[in-house]
Amino acid sequence: MDISRDWIDYELIDCSRGEKLERWGNIYLLRPDPQIIWDNGNLLEKYGKRVDAIYYRSNKGGGHWENINDIPKSWIIKYKKLTFNIKQMGFKHTGLFPEQAFNWDYMINKIKNSRRNIKVLNLFAYTGGATIACMSAGAHVTHVDSSRGMVDWCKENVNSSNLDTTKVRYIVDDVVKFVQREIRRGKKYDAIIMDPPSYGRGSNGEVWDIEKNLNYLVSLCCEILSNNPLFFLINSYTTGMSPIVLSNILKTTINKKILGNISCGEVGLPIKNSDLILPCGIYGKWEADE
Repeated sequence: MDISRDWIDYELIDCSRGEKLERWGNIYLLRPDPQIIWDNGNLLEKYGKRVDAIYYRSNKGGGHWENINDIPKSWIIKYKKLTFNIKQMGFKHTGLFPEQAFNWDYMINKIKNSRRNIKVLNLFAYTGGATIACMSAGAHVTHVDSSRGMVDWCKENVNSSNLDTTKVRYIVDDVVKFVQREIRRGKKYDAIIMDPPSYGRGSNGEVWDIEKNLNYLVSLCCEILSNNPLFFLINSYTTGMSPIVLSNILKTTINKKILGNISCGEVGLPIKNSDLILPCGIYGKWEADE
């Protein structure tokens, strides 16, 4: 498992009974996580005075935040030179997945070491963690998401990180339709990143189903890779999906056209003052032979 250990502004304090306590800057949030089925005591009883907000899941779906202390609508945390605006979202999220720091470091190093101008396509790009990581390394990034709110949030993160806004293109669109248009336009990218949801809807109501659509999308993306591609990274949080599935997709698509190195695995976060790790997601990665 690949673990993000270099955070200062974020900590996973403790996990138990389906919940996790995290520090985001100086704000402590208690949120549910279905993978935490072990028992390390009642977190609210253990840390009650430190908890600033709790997310309660509803039996009918969704849930709500209960703010115990005053919390700003948005606050900033940093990862190395990257700056993120954190907010309490309706479905327990904060706009950032800190376990992805491992992948951000990989992208930054890969782009810097290439010593050439790199064009990156970030699909299902959310609030732009990977976008600002690649931009910080000097890449030009096309950021695509079907939600205008997420794209606007990425703009906030880019501005807060003091990055060159001429090196990013923001697109609100269905990712499949966008890639199809890029094929027709003859556009090419040196690196492609995608973080597809299990299910979703595009900007005009297009339905996305990862089991039915992921392989097709990756195949399409192979047609917009440059002649000298750097890497192709797929992240997933789909329950029950093995990293090997992502590896197999890459082997049967891009690696049939351009031989490279394929790896896959899990990303996770260390739990403070313990030897426990919280598994958080999976990835499959193709990279050019060096």
